[in-house]
Amino acid sequence: MFLRQSFSGHTHFHPPALAPKAFDMEKSAPGLVLKDLVLVGGGHSHVEVLRSFGMKPLPGVRLTLITKDAHTAYSGMLPGYVSGFYTHDECHVDLNRLARYAGAALILEAAVGLDLQKQLVKLGSDRPPIAYDALSLDIGITPSAQGVPGALQHATPVKPVSSFVERFRQLVQRLRSLERNLTVAVVGGGAGGVELALALQYRLHKELQQSGQPAATKVHVKLFCKGQLLQQHTSSARMKFLRIIKEKGVQLFEGKGVAAVEAGRLILDDGRVEAFDEALWCTQAAAPAWLAETGLPLDKAGFVCIDECLRAEGLDNVFAVGDVATSAIHPRPKAGVYAVRQGPPLTANLRRLLTGERLRPFVPQSTHLGLITTGDTYAVATKGWLCFEAAWLWTWKDRIDRAWMAKYGEDLDFDSMPGSMGSAGTKVDAVAAAAGPSAIQALTAAKMRCGGCGAKVGSDILTRVLTRLQQDDCAADSGGVVIGLGDPDDAAVVRPPPAGHVSVHTVDFFRAFIEDPYVFGAMAANHALGDCHAMGAKATSALAIAVVPYGLERKVEGTLHQMLGGALRTLQAAGCALIGGHTCEGAELSLGFSVNGSCKEGRLLRKGGLQPGQALILTKALGTGVIFAADMRGRAKGRWIAGALTAMQQSSEAAAGALMNAGATACTDVTGFGLLGHLAEMARASQVRVRLTPGEVPLLEGALDCARGGIASSLLPQNMSAAALVSGGDAAAESAMWPLLFDPQTAGGLLAGVPQEAAAACIESLRQQGYAEAAIVGTVLALVKGDDVPTDAARRLIEIG
Repeated sequence: MFLRQSFSGHTHFHPPALAPKAFDMEKSAPGLVLKDLVLVGGGHSHVEVLRSFGMKPLPGVRLTLITKDAHTAYSGMLPGYVSGFYTHDECHVDLNRLARYAGAALILEAAVGLDLQKQLVKLGSDRPPIAYDALSLDIGITPSAQGVPGALQHATPVKPVSSFVERFRQLVQRLRSLERNLTVAVVGGGAGGVELALALQYRLHKELQQSGQPAATKVHVKLFCKGQLLQQHTSSARMKFLRIIKEKGVQLFEGKGVAAVEAGRLILDDGRVEAFDEALWCTQAAAPAWLAETGLPLDKAGFVCIDECLRAEGLDNVFAVGDVATSAIHPRPKAGVYAVRQGPPLTANLRRLLTGERLRPFVPQSTHLGLITTGDTYAVATKGWLCFEAAWLWTWKDRIDRAWMAKYGEDLDFDSMPGSMGSAGTKVDAVAAAAGPSAIQALTAAKMRCGGCGAKVGSDILTRVLTRLQQDDCAADSGGVVIGLGDPDDAAVVRPPPAGHVSVHTVDFFRAFIEDPYVFGAMAANHALGDCHAMGAKATSALAIAVVPYGLERKVEGTLHQMLGGALRTLQAAGCALIGGHTCEGAELSLGFSVNGSCKEGRLLRKGGLQPGQALILTKALGTGVIFAADMRGRAKGRWIAGALTAMQQSSEAAAGALMNAGATACTDVTGFGLLGHLAEMARASQVRVRLTPGEVPLLEGALDCARGGIASSLLPQNMSAAALVSGGDAAAESAMWPLLFDPQTAGGLLAGVPQEAAAACIESLRQQGYAEAAIVGTVLALVKGDDVPTDAARRLIEIG
C-alpha cells in the first residue's frame, strides 16, 4: 500500500465528451478547485479583495494570501498609534480573521521570488512554492537606505510597519526604566517623517511624565531632512509645520543629509556627528530587492510597471497595486489613499479575469486631501493649493480611519457568510470555461465520484509529487528501510529493532482545521510522532493516509505536494522515514500516520510510572482547542493563531530527552482528552493521587480570552466528564481557567513525573531547548492508607491546589 503504487490501478468513471454548459452545483462536490487566486502581501488593496470574496465568493476559485505578518497596520493610523491614541488592535487589520471570512488559505511566510513561466510564488522557507492562475502583488515598500553605509545595521526602518511597531514597543519599555536623557533621531523630511517625529515627541514626553522619572531626565527628538521639509507640499504647508515643529520642541536639521550611520551616531553630509539612542529611517521609498530577479516589468527605481487595468505590463494574469506599483499612464505619489482606492477596481478585474470577462481600466483621482497630524489631537489639511489647520480635522480623520478599520474588523458578519462554493452555477461554469476543457471535465466528474479503488488519487499525480519531494531532499529513507518509498512493491519492509529493543507502534488521523496544507502536514506529522516521544521511543518509520479534495489534476497535485512536503520535513527532522501509505480523494483535506519506533527494553516511559513525591512537569502551553474553536467563529486574533501553530509544530523529541535525563518515570502527551483527562489516566494507572496547581499551568496567548468569551471546543463536554475525578473542582469551576484544563490539544506538550530534586534543573534544561512555557504544574501524592486502587469515576484522583 505504497503512496507511489496505491493508485496504479483502476479509475472507475469515464466522462463523456463535454461542451460548455451550466452545471447544477448543488450536485457537485463542495470545494472543487478550478483556479487559484494568490495574493502576495496584506496591503490596503488586498484587504478589500478578501472582504469582497468573503461577501461574495467566486465558486471554483481557491483564494490564498501569502504574508509574513498575521496583522497588517493601517498606515493612516500609525502616527496615532505612536502618540498612544490607538491600541495595536485598533489600527491593525487582523489578516487571519479576514482570511477566515474570505475562506482563504493564510500562509505566514515571506515571498522571495516568482517563476512567471511556471506560475509559481517562491517562499522564504524550505517549503514548496505556491502555484497561481491569477496573482496580485501588494507588498508595500521599505525606506531607501541605498548609499548610506550602516543605515540598515544601526537604524530601524519605519516600513515594513510590523518591524517598526515591535521596535517602538521596546523603545517605550526602555524609556520607563531609563535614568538618563534619551535621544531619538528620525531621518526623512516627508509627511511620514514629520508625523512620526511629532508623535514621538508627544508620546515619549507623556510616558516620561507618567513613569515618575526624575525631572532631570529628558527626551530629545531630532528630525533630519536632506532637502527642504515637506518639499512635495505647498509652501503654506511647509511654513505651518516649521512653526509647529518648533513649538513642539522637535529639533529640525533641514538641509542636513545623513552620509553614514554608526552605532549610536549619525554622520551628516557636512561631517557633523549627532548622537542617538534610537534612529528611525523614514526616507524615500524603495521596492523590495527580490523583484529585480523575477522578470517583472520594473521602472528605474525597481517598482512594478502596471497598465491602466492594474496589471503588470505585458502580463495577462499578474497584478500589482499599492506602493510597490507605478503607472506611467496615471503617475501618482506613494500614498496610502491611492492603495485604498485601488481595492475595488482590483477586486472587480480579478473577478473578470477568473471568469473570462474583459478587464476595465481604472483612472485614479488626480489629487487627494492630505491630513497630516501634529502628534496631538490636531491636524493640517492640504489639497492642491489649499492648506488649513484645526483640531476638528483630527476628529474628522479619526472618524474616517475608524470607519475604514471597522469594514475589515468588527463589521464582518461571520454568521451570514455564504458557502465557499456558492449557489450560482453560472459562476462556477464561467470559471470552468475560463480554465479550459480540463476544468469542465473535472466539474462534471465531481458529480460522478466513485468509491472504493475508484476514489484513489491517480498514480501519475503521486509519481510526480514524490519525485518533486525527493528533489526537495526531504524524503530520504533511514538505514532501517529495506523496501521503501522509492520501490515498486506492494508493502514496505523494515529491519526489526536491534537486540534488546522493543517495537513501538501508534496511529493518528484527522481532518484539516487550517487552510494551509503545508503547515497542516507538518502539524499532523508532529502530532502523530508525539506518542512515540511520550514513551521515550525513537520514531523510525511511518505510513501515511492522505485524503485530498477532488479537483483539477494539477490542483490535486499541488495540494498533495504541499501537505506531504510539510509532513516530510517534520518526519525528516525526527529521523523518521516515510515508507509508504495510501492517498485518496474525499470531501475534506485529511492526513494521518501510522508511526513505528523502537526503544531500549526497560527504558520505556509509561503512564503508570508516577511515584509519590514527584513533581509534575508540562512542557507546552495549553489552549489550541479553544483558540481554533474561536477561529472557526471569526473571534480569534491572528497572533493567537500564529502562536498556536508555532507550538503545534514544535517537536517534543528534545523535551522527552530532557525529561528522561531528569529521571522521569512516567510520561504522556497531552492531546484530545485535555490536561485533566490525561492526568487522570496517569493517576489511575500509577495508583496515586495528584495535586494540580492551575495557576502554574501555562496558557497560549488568547486562550484565556476565548474561555472568558464562552468559546469552547466541541469535544469539551465529553472531556468534562473527568471533572468527577477532581476534588476542589466546584470552586475552580467558577474561573475561566477551569474549562482550559479539559481543552483538547493538538500536538500538545508532554506531561511527566520527575523527582522533586531534579525538577528545577529539568525546567531550565527544557527552556534552554526552546520550551519557553515549560512549568511545574503539580505534585504526585500517595493514596490514603487502606484505599483500594481507584476504578470508578467516584474516586477523586486529582486535587486542585
